[in-house]
Amino acid sequence: MNDQEDPETIRRRIAELQLEHEGLDAMIDGVSPQGDFDDLQLRRLKKRRLQIRDTITLLQMRLVPDVPA
Repeated sequence: MNDQEDPETIRRRIAELQLEHEGLDAMIDGVSPQGDFDDLQLRRLKKRRLQIRDTITLLQMRLVPDVPA
């Protein structure tokens, strides 16, 4: 297990990504009711939020040890 796979490093990265995800949630929720926000920018924010969610899921899977079936 190298330094990047250290469980504490992975947990820290997950926490950072969760904060970013929450910030994007708040931003998206705040601009959605307003009609003056660029649709392209909103789609990009939503795409980034989804990418972050996927990355968090992958990192969380790395923390769970493989269990034989």
